[in-house]
Amino acid sequence: MTTFDPAAIRHHFPALAQTDDHGQPLIFFDGPGGTQVPDAVIAAMSDYLTRRNANTHAPFTTSQRSDATLSAAHHALADLLNAPSPDEIVFGPNMTTLTFALSRALARTWQPGDEVIVTRLDHDANIAPWLALAEQGIVIRWLDFDPADCTLRLDQLADLLNKRTRLLAVGGASNAVGTINPLAEMARQAHEAGALMFVDAVHLAPHAAIDVQAIGCDFLACSVYKFYGPHVGALWGRYDLLDRLPAYKVRPSDPQPPGKWMTGTQNHEGLAGAVAAVDYLAGVGETYGTAFAAAFPGFAGRRLHLKTGLDAIAAFERDLFTQLLDGLDAIPGARVYGITDRQRLAERTPTAAIRLGDAGSGGRWHPLDLCARLGRHGIASYAGHMYALAVIERLGPLEEGGVLRIGLSHYNTAAEVDTLLNLFEDLG
Repeated sequence: MTTFDPAAIRHHFPALAQTDDHGQPLIFFDGPGGTQVPDAVIAAMSDYLTRRNANTHAPFTTSQRSDATLSAAHHALADLLNAPSPDEIVFGPNMTTLTFALSRALARTWQPGDEVIVTRLDHDANIAPWLALAEQGIVIRWLDFDPADCTLRLDQLADLLNKRTRLLAVGGASNAVGTINPLAEMARQAHEAGALMFVDAVHLAPHAAIDVQAIGCDFLACSVYKFYGPHVGALWGRYDLLDRLPAYKVRPSDPQPPGKWMTGTQNHEGLAGAVAAVDYLAGVGETYGTAFAAAFPGFAGRRLHLKTGLDAIAAFERDLFTQLLDGLDAIPGARVYGITDRQRLAERTPTAAIRLGDAGSGGRWHPLDLCARLGRHGIASYAGHMYALAVIERLGPLEEGGVLRIGLSHYNTAAEVDTLLNLFEDLG
């Protein structure tokens, strides 16, 4: 195991101390749907509503404090993503809303017959906004994945890219089966074909350090509530593209990025919480990330601590996920979809898509029934398709009922994993 100690950070998360109506401790394996938040995030949001609550750009104290809150949020997310400038960070309600806005803006610069590539491994938030453009004559092409290990068929990408390709849309990691995609290589191929690349990093952000400059993508979106913050979405885009593209906006709003993309009044208390969430992750790096610092020459301050903190989290989560895999291997009829080779766990997140019971193609336990049973034992999980429709459809017999999803986070413990495995064994 790594030196990371979840017991040392769990007291920062008030939700983890909860019990159900019978006094049974709650266990949160629902991180891919939204993580719990540390007390610093709660305090920051409360402080905003107590001391800073006002609209922006006015010459009075609380408005000036709100301006400072928004500025701090742009800087914090720029640090998290290693963006060249805080002016490249756009905020909105969530990744899905931001992606629809961007897709509509991009389509205003395209022609009928232009093409967009999407993947069958993605959440529908990175598929539906591009499929909608078919109404305008945009051609949608699909990049498949290998059902054996749920990795993208990169050997097919070159055949899909052509002179009419305008955008490659790909997830940073699958929210259903956990696969982390080779983003830098995909960006290279897209750019060689003259196309842009958009990354949905919602599921990747809690589990790995993200560097938009190293990836080489053109746009990247994430949601703060997936990495220990409130319900806020963030979009990074290359400044020249954000500046050039025709955003939909009200006439008096800022004509320059990022303001031109941020429609209406933002969720100010949420942005205060976003800063606190980023600072929390940086604090993990300061405490546990020293061993990882040598991998990031040239980085300093919060940007360095964010990278080392997320590397420390990833190392711990791989150990915890190995424990889960080992336990599932010992249960007859249990199946985990995606990468299970212990030497390749860095290629995936600690998110398990599970079927339990080997009775025909569907499995003895229906995922929704299994999810409900876990819920009665105080364990939070999700079942079904988790909005990853294309993934579940591609996996064939899983179309009926989908999968049970167990998502490990850095605040989970080995004892909690054992509790889950013991329940699975009892179900037999």
